[in-house]
Amino acid sequence: MPIKTLFPTQIYSTALKRTGLAILNQRLADESMALADADAAGQDWSTRNYLGGYTSYGSHCRLHLISPLFAELERAIRPHVRRYADALDYDLQRRRLVMTDCWVNIMPAQVMHGSHLHPLSFISGTYYVQTPRQAAPLKFEDPRLGLLMAAPPRRADAPAAKKPFVTHKARAGHLVLFESWLRHEVPASDVKGERISISFNYAWEDGAKGK
Repeated sequence: MPIKTLFPTQIYSTALKRTGLAILNQRLADESMALADADAAGQDWSTRNYLGGYTSYGSHCRLHLISPLFAELERAIRPHVRRYADALDYDLQRRRLVMTDCWVNIMPAQVMHGSHLHPLSFISGTYYVQTPRQAAPLKFEDPRLGLLMAAPPRRADAPAAKKPFVTHKARAGHLVLFESWLRHEVPASDVKGERISISFNYAWEDGAKGK
Protein backbone atom coordinates (compact mmCIF):
# COMPACT_ATOMS: atom_id res chain seq x y z
CA MET A 1 0.00 0.00 0.00
CA PRO A 2 1.19 3.59 -0.62
CA ILE A 3 1.57 4.28 3.11
CA LYS A 4 4.62 5.35 5.06
CA THR A 5 5.07 4.83 8.79
CA LEU A 6 6.42 7.99 10.43
CA PHE A 7 7.38 9.09 13.94
CA PRO A 8 7.76 5.68 15.61
CA THR A 9 7.74 5.15 19.36
CA GLN A 10 10.45 2.61 20.13
CA ILE A 11 10.67 0.54 23.33
CA TYR A 12 13.81 -1.41 24.29
CA SER A 13 13.36 -4.59 26.32
CA THR A 14 15.80 -7.40 27.07
CA ALA A 15 17.35 -9.45 29.85
CA LEU A 16 19.88 -7.34 31.76
CA LYS A 17 22.63 -9.92 31.24
CA ARG A 18 23.06 -13.59 30.38
CA THR A 19 24.12 -15.00 33.74
CA GLY A 20 23.96 -14.21 37.44
CA LEU A 21 20.51 -12.61 37.45
CA ALA A 22 19.04 -14.76 40.24
CA ILE A 23 21.84 -13.82 42.65
CA LEU A 24 21.75 -10.15 41.62
CA ASN A 25 17.98 -9.97 42.02
CA GLN A 26 18.09 -11.56 45.47
CA ARG A 27 20.68 -9.04 46.60
CA LEU A 28 18.66 -6.17 45.16
CA ALA A 29 15.45 -7.45 46.75
CA ASP A 30 17.12 -7.77 50.14
CA GLU A 31 18.59 -4.28 49.99
CA SER A 32 15.34 -2.80 48.69
CA MET A 33 13.29 -4.33 51.50
CA ALA A 34 15.84 -3.23 54.10
CA LEU A 35 15.71 0.30 52.73
CA ALA A 36 11.91 0.31 52.84
CA ASP A 37 11.96 -0.79 56.49
CA ALA A 38 14.49 1.84 57.56
CA ASP A 39 13.45 4.80 55.40
CA ALA A 40 11.08 6.82 57.60
CA ALA A 41 11.07 9.77 55.21
CA GLY A 42 10.31 7.50 52.28
CA GLN A 43 7.53 5.77 54.20
CA ASP A 44 5.96 9.15 54.96
CA TRP A 45 6.27 10.31 51.34
CA SER A 46 4.80 7.03 50.11
CA THR A 47 1.85 7.32 52.49
CA ARG A 48 0.97 10.61 50.84
CA ASN A 49 1.89 9.81 47.23
CA TYR A 50 2.12 6.03 46.75
CA LEU A 51 -0.78 4.69 48.78
CA GLY A 52 -0.28 1.11 49.97
CA GLY A 53 3.22 0.74 48.56
CA TYR A 54 6.72 2.09 49.01
CA THR A 55 8.98 4.13 46.76
CA SER A 56 12.27 5.79 47.61
CA TYR A 57 11.64 8.47 44.97
CA GLY A 58 10.87 11.14 47.59
CA SER A 59 13.75 10.26 49.91
CA HIS A 60 16.55 8.33 48.17
CA CYS A 61 16.35 8.92 44.42
CA ARG A 62 20.07 8.55 43.59
CA LEU A 63 20.76 5.11 44.95
CA HIS A 64 23.46 4.45 42.33
CA LEU A 65 25.55 7.16 44.03
CA ILE A 66 25.25 5.87 47.60
CA SER A 67 24.95 2.08 47.24
CA PRO A 68 27.70 -0.13 45.76
CA LEU A 69 25.05 -2.64 44.70
CA PHE A 70 23.00 -0.06 42.82
CA ALA A 71 26.21 1.30 41.28
CA GLU A 72 26.86 -2.23 40.03
CA LEU A 73 23.37 -2.27 38.53
CA GLU A 74 24.02 1.04 36.79
CA ARG A 75 27.16 -0.37 35.18
CA ALA A 76 25.12 -3.26 33.82
CA ILE A 77 22.38 -0.95 32.50
CA ARG A 78 24.74 1.56 30.87
CA PRO A 79 25.63 -0.46 27.72
CA HIS A 80 21.94 -1.05 27.02
CA VAL A 81 21.22 2.67 27.23
CA ARG A 82 24.01 3.37 24.77
CA ARG A 83 22.66 0.78 22.34
CA TYR A 84 19.15 2.19 22.66
CA ALA A 85 20.31 5.77 22.03
CA ASP A 86 22.19 4.54 18.96
CA ALA A 87 19.09 2.71 17.69
CA LEU A 88 17.12 5.95 18.08
CA ASP A 89 19.66 7.65 15.76
CA TYR A 90 20.41 10.50 18.13
CA ASP A 91 23.58 12.48 17.63
CA LEU A 92 25.05 12.75 21.12
CA GLN A 93 27.67 15.27 19.90
CA ARG A 94 30.40 13.73 22.06
CA ARG A 95 28.30 14.13 25.18
CA ARG A 96 27.39 11.24 27.43
CA LEU A 97 24.27 9.65 28.80
CA VAL A 98 24.49 9.85 32.58
CA MET A 99 22.18 8.23 35.12
CA THR A 100 20.75 11.10 37.17
CA ASP A 101 18.11 9.30 39.24
CA CYS A 102 17.60 5.76 40.52
CA TRP A 103 14.96 4.64 43.01
CA VAL A 104 13.11 1.58 44.33
CA ASN A 105 9.41 0.78 43.97
CA ILE A 106 7.66 -1.92 46.02
CA MET A 107 4.05 -2.63 45.03
CA PRO A 108 1.87 -5.10 46.96
CA ALA A 109 -1.60 -6.08 45.70
CA GLN A 110 -3.93 -3.28 44.55
CA VAL A 111 -1.21 -0.60 44.52
CA MET A 112 -1.09 1.47 41.37
CA HIS A 113 1.09 4.18 39.90
CA GLY A 114 -0.85 6.74 37.88
CA SER A 115 -0.04 7.97 34.39
CA HIS A 116 3.05 10.18 34.23
CA LEU A 117 6.20 10.99 32.30
CA HIS A 118 9.75 11.90 33.34
CA PRO A 119 10.57 15.57 32.60
CA LEU A 120 14.16 16.84 32.40
CA SER A 121 15.38 13.40 31.32
CA PHE A 122 16.24 11.84 27.99
CA ILE A 123 15.92 8.09 28.48
CA SER A 124 14.05 6.43 31.35
CA GLY A 125 13.58 2.84 32.31
CA THR A 126 12.76 0.12 34.77
CA TYR A 127 14.58 -3.00 35.89
CA TYR A 128 12.42 -5.75 37.36
CA VAL A 129 13.81 -7.38 40.50
CA GLN A 130 10.84 -9.43 41.67
CA THR A 131 7.66 -10.12 39.71
CA PRO A 132 5.35 -12.62 41.41
CA ARG A 133 2.52 -14.23 39.49
CA GLN A 134 -0.07 -11.67 38.34
CA ALA A 135 2.36 -8.79 38.81
CA ALA A 136 1.06 -5.68 37.06
CA PRO A 137 2.48 -4.83 33.63
CA LEU A 138 3.89 -1.50 32.51
CA LYS A 139 1.24 0.31 30.49
CA PHE A 140 2.28 2.76 27.76
CA GLU A 141 0.03 5.46 26.30
CA ASP A 142 0.02 6.58 22.66
CA PRO A 143 1.67 10.05 22.84
CA ARG A 144 -0.86 11.34 20.28
CA LEU A 145 -3.87 10.33 22.36
CA GLY A 146 -4.80 13.86 23.41
CA LEU A 147 -4.66 15.06 19.78
CA LEU A 148 -6.92 12.48 18.12
CA MET A 149 -9.98 14.73 18.60
CA ALA A 150 -12.86 13.30 16.51
CA ALA A 151 -11.14 10.07 15.50
CA PRO A 152 -13.16 6.84 15.92
CA PRO A 153 -11.88 4.09 18.22
CA ARG A 154 -9.43 1.52 16.92
CA ARG A 155 -10.74 -1.90 15.96
CA ALA A 156 -10.35 -4.56 18.64
CA ASP A 157 -8.04 -6.56 16.35
CA ALA A 158 -5.75 -3.59 15.57
CA PRO A 159 -2.03 -4.40 15.96
CA ALA A 160 -0.32 -3.26 19.13
CA ALA A 161 1.49 -0.42 17.34
CA LYS A 162 -1.86 1.21 16.56
CA LYS A 163 -3.61 0.78 19.91
CA PRO A 164 -4.07 3.76 22.29
CA PHE A 165 -2.56 1.75 25.17
CA VAL A 166 -0.06 -1.12 25.12
CA THR A 167 0.91 -3.21 28.13
CA HIS A 168 4.37 -4.67 28.60
CA LYS A 169 4.70 -7.68 30.88
CA ALA A 170 6.91 -7.24 33.93
CA ARG A 171 9.55 -9.99 34.02
CA ALA A 172 12.19 -10.36 36.72
CA GLY A 173 15.68 -9.87 35.31
CA HIS A 174 14.43 -7.81 32.37
CA LEU A 175 15.16 -4.21 31.55
CA VAL A 176 12.77 -1.83 29.76
CA LEU A 177 13.94 1.48 28.29
CA PHE A 178 11.81 4.21 26.76
CA GLU A 179 12.11 7.88 25.90
CA SER A 180 11.28 10.04 28.90
CA TRP A 181 8.44 11.92 27.18
CA LEU A 182 6.36 8.73 26.83
CA ARG A 183 3.49 8.59 29.32
CA HIS A 184 3.16 5.35 31.24
CA GLU A 185 1.54 3.86 34.33
CA VAL A 186 1.34 0.70 36.43
CA PRO A 187 -2.24 -0.47 37.03
CA ALA A 188 -3.36 -2.20 40.21
CA SER A 189 -3.32 -6.01 40.24
CA ASP A 190 -4.04 -8.99 42.47
CA VAL A 191 -0.36 -9.85 42.76
CA LYS A 192 0.53 -12.52 45.32
CA GLY A 193 3.49 -10.98 47.11
CA GLU A 194 5.35 -7.79 46.21
CA ARG A 195 6.36 -6.47 42.83
CA ILE A 196 9.82 -4.88 43.15
CA SER A 197 11.25 -2.68 40.44
CA ILE A 198 14.03 -0.12 40.13
CA SER A 199 13.32 2.96 38.04
CA PHE A 200 15.88 5.39 36.67
CA ASN A 201 16.54 8.34 34.37
CA TYR A 202 19.41 9.23 32.09
CA ALA A 203 20.27 12.75 30.96
CA TRP A 204 22.34 14.00 28.03
CA GLU A 205 25.23 15.85 29.60
CA ASP A 206 28.66 17.26 28.89
CA GLY A 207 31.31 14.52 28.76
CA ALA A 208 33.18 15.99 31.72
CA LYS A 209 30.21 15.13 33.94
CA GLY A 210 29.83 11.56 32.73
CA LYS A 211 31.53 8.34 33.63
